[in-house]
Amino acid sequence: MTGRCRVGNYGRSWTGIRHGAKMKLENDLGKDSIKRLVLRIALPSMLAQLVSVLYSIVDRMYIGHMPQAGDLALAGVGVSGPVVTLVGSFACWVGMGGLPLMSMFLGEEKEEKAKQVLANSFLMLCTMAVALTGALLFVKGPMLRLFGASDATFPYADGYFTVYMAGTVFSLLSVGMNQFVIGQGFAKIGMFSVLIGAVSNILLDPLFIYAFGMGVQGAALATVLSQLLSCVYVLAFLLGRRTPVRITFGGYDWKVMKKILALGFSPFLIIALDSIMIISLNAIVQRYGGAQADMLVTCATIAQSFMLVVTMPLSGLTGSTQGILAYNYGARRTDRVLAAQRAIILLGVLYTALMFLFAWIGGKLFVSFFTTDAAVTAEAVRAIRISTLAIVPLAVQYEIVDGFTALGCVRYALPLSAFRKLAYFAALFLLPAFFGARSVFYAEVVSDVLGPVVSGAVYLLCIRGLMERRAAD
Repeated sequence: MTGRCRVGNYGRSWTGIRHGAKMKLENDLGKDSIKRLVLRIALPSMLAQLVSVLYSIVDRMYIGHMPQAGDLALAGVGVSGPVVTLVGSFACWVGMGGLPLMSMFLGEEKEEKAKQVLANSFLMLCTMAVALTGALLFVKGPMLRLFGASDATFPYADGYFTVYMAGTVFSLLSVGMNQFVIGQGFAKIGMFSVLIGAVSNILLDPLFIYAFGMGVQGAALATVLSQLLSCVYVLAFLLGRRTPVRITFGGYDWKVMKKILALGFSPFLIIALDSIMIISLNAIVQRYGGAQADMLVTCATIAQSFMLVVTMPLSGLTGSTQGILAYNYGARRTDRVLAAQRAIILLGVLYTALMFLFAWIGGKLFVSFFTTDAAVTAEAVRAIRISTLAIVPLAVQYEIVDGFTALGCVRYALPLSAFRKLAYFAALFLLPAFFGARSVFYAEVVSDVLGPVVSGAVYLLCIRGLMERRAAD
């Protein structure tokens, strides 16, 4: 990517005459005010991610209040939930790998290459969906047992997971391809695609769970149908005439795919390891929890639901704004890159600070949506408060890692992401061995302190030289 963008033509390939009609974008990544651009793209994306959390949280709310078996059913879904998230991380691998690459090509006015990126991304998502569905359904029994399902919770974990996996293709396409909608400046369209699915899920859950008596399978089916609606909406938009870069067929190139996978590996690793972290937490709680193991898994499920409310919008903020960074980096507007990163970090810090306050003030209210059991409530509130002790620095961690990814600097993004996860796993395995099962929640605190400290130091040492080299290239 060595072509230069002519001064004064930033965004030209997006706003020029195309097929006899003038294309109009919500946002011009090369000309609009950086602060306003970050807000206009980030806020709808954060809201969309916040709403998308309802996919899992609403399921868990309804399941937790099922008559007689609510807490056990919630624990079962808590075991299968991280595996579901792990599957979704493949959508981010392709979507967040293809987005910065496409944006850089647009910044360099290489529109045909941008189209090729989108075409190859679409093919990879379809292929991954089919492969993952077959592989995971084949090993689901021993896998769920290994990941923390007990004899009492296995039927619920198995029932939810089996139905959900039938809709893997809808999940991957709706999430993965939505990145390319947002990355082209259509943040509101991207938000609406998520809203369609979330609202549908809220309406369908009680119908399938209670009215049709399907229990956890009904919750999974409601989610699958909701994801189908989101998928149809996103694909219709990317195949239509309104979007500057549309899905095309052909031009498949393994070299392009490798670049997409390389750029997307860091965000994939973040989400995938987050899922593995939760899976490991459940398994360790089962090992050290004794007679209270299933109850602690239920509490961990509720605490992780709260953490999703923190991390999903945060990833929406740093992920959606990658297009701003990548486009201006491709156009050699390094001043706009640095200004955008400052605005993104500030917005992230404000959000995580608000969520920290809510965890301590409104944690009990949040837990009440899942259970009315007094013992479970007390443990879950404690787990939420511990898990959120160091969430404010996460805003810095997320933007540094996603920012380096947007600039194509996987050599920085990947090790920084891996270091934070390594810190978590070390604490997760060591703490309960010395202090018991309830200490597992402090592993989040350890990683949320060490990760941002190391990432911030690397960023300060490297970013100036990186920008100077790009400007001089």
